[in-house]
Amino acid sequence: MSVAEPRRIVLFRHAKADWPPVSDHERPLAERGRTDAAVAGRKLADTGIAFDLALCSTSVRTRETWKLAVHEFPQRPKTVYEERIYEASPGELIALLNETPDDAQNVLLIGHNPGIQGLADILAGESEGDTRARMSRLGYPAAAFAVVSFTGSWKSLEPGVGTLADYWAPTE
Repeated sequence: MSVAEPRRIVLFRHAKADWPPVSDHERPLAERGRTDAAVAGRKLADTGIAFDLALCSTSVRTRETWKLAVHEFPQRPKTVYEERIYEASPGELIALLNETPDDAQNVLLIGHNPGIQGLADILAGESEGDTRARMSRLGYPAAAFAVVSFTGSWKSLEPGVGTLADYWAPTE
């Protein structure tokens, strides 16, 4: 894979979580979250993106979101459960993505707000069509995802280098 070929990062916020009396990290999905995670998985599969790698937070709700979403994919990508995604800032997420091997073209990052939304905003120096307007209007609700494309190595990923190519939220 050449670094001149476009790469894609899909920034997927976990689905709606429940609020039982457990630590934040251990919160499971709510019933609506389980439904939305599967729908989001179908929408992700419909993008036609063949993911080489999925990076998923270790929280219960992100792992459950991923399990339900990936079931809709034609092929399961290599999955790495990464504790650094939990409560990560956009800068910390960029640092994590900078570690991605260059043989990975398309990466799915399953995480949390405000980091996921902030990362989409920071990476996208440009946007296609009305994607930025839709993302601004709808916010980044649970189970939403954005597709950011860029050219270069993962080590070169930095603010403003990407294009917001697609955005989907369960409220659309």
